[in-house]
Amino acid sequence: MREQEIIDMLARLASGSSPELLAGIGDDCAVISKNDRLSWLVTMDTLIEEVHFDRKWHAAGLLGRKCVAVNISDIAAMGGTPVFVFLSLGLPAGYDPRWLEDFSQGLAAACKEFGCLLAGGDTVRSPGGIVITLTVLGEAASDQVVLRSGARSGDTLWVSGTLGNAAAGLELCRRGRADAPRLRGLVMAHLNPSPRLELGRRLAQAGLAHAMMDLSDGLATDLAHLCVQSGVGVRIDSASLPASSSLREAALLLGSDCLTWMVAGGEDYELAFAAAPDRRQAILTTAAEVGVPVTAVGIFDERPGVRLVRPDQAGIGKIEEDISYEGFDHFS
Repeated sequence: MREQEIIDMLARLASGSSPELLAGIGDDCAVISKNDRLSWLVTMDTLIEEVHFDRKWHAAGLLGRKCVAVNISDIAAMGGTPVFVFLSLGLPAGYDPRWLEDFSQGLAAACKEFGCLLAGGDTVRSPGGIVITLTVLGEAASDQVVLRSGARSGDTLWVSGTLGNAAAGLELCRRGRADAPRLRGLVMAHLNPSPRLELGRRLAQAGLAHAMMDLSDGLATDLAHLCVQSGVGVRIDSASLPASSSLREAALLLGSDCLTWMVAGGEDYELAFAAAPDRRQAILTTAAEVGVPVTAVGIFDERPGVRLVRPDQAGIGKIEEDISYEGFDHFS
């Protein structure tokens, strides 16, 4: 079973309803009514050694920050503000106390940076590597929460920042090229991502985003989820996808493909959102005010799937291919 099939099965078998649960499985966060004005946003992520991180190149302090940042990215995708953090930490026998102290300092600094408080959790012994699970509670005005289900045919698809950097950075680490000075930004995109918290809040507060999510499993897979939730499809122009100059340099160095990193690499933790085409200038102004570049890369329509338009092999024409769910999948 693929990851989405497992999620669908769990959602079906654990089905139920509550008037306080405003949005459940299928979004970046569960949305739970807090009072007549605010909602709780609840998200959880797990990082497993040798799946999500490798201690040979991932410093403990940066890992502590990253485990907070990737959860904060989910809060950002809903337009919210983080409030409380809960940590479950599995450590193998004979763990290094100095590693644990550095990790804890990184986590604590990240909580301070993003304005949230570590409020509890659990510590257990792991029979293998380190296992880190973080749950974050955020909040947002109930009428401003942005779900994945609001995209409309004719909306413009926007993405923040540049794509593919984290995937390239991971590949540089794997191949022992992480010390290349000109490519250090790519490595740090993998080791130390920055969630777009303020951009997500501002888009939500201004009502600019009809639907939004963060890019954790790659543009191809994450957009497929958004399209299913919204009942639309999307057509992406490969030439519009934002890439850094260092990404192209890394592709030449490693003999890899920039486009694959950008659409399927994962761990960008940028925001992808749908907006009405007539809100272009307001979106650009908002992004400029928070110092985060945004790029229009596609159009939502009524055809199902995520379709990428790119040059053909001869380079003289264009082809359109369905790339739905071609990003990261734990069980593919």
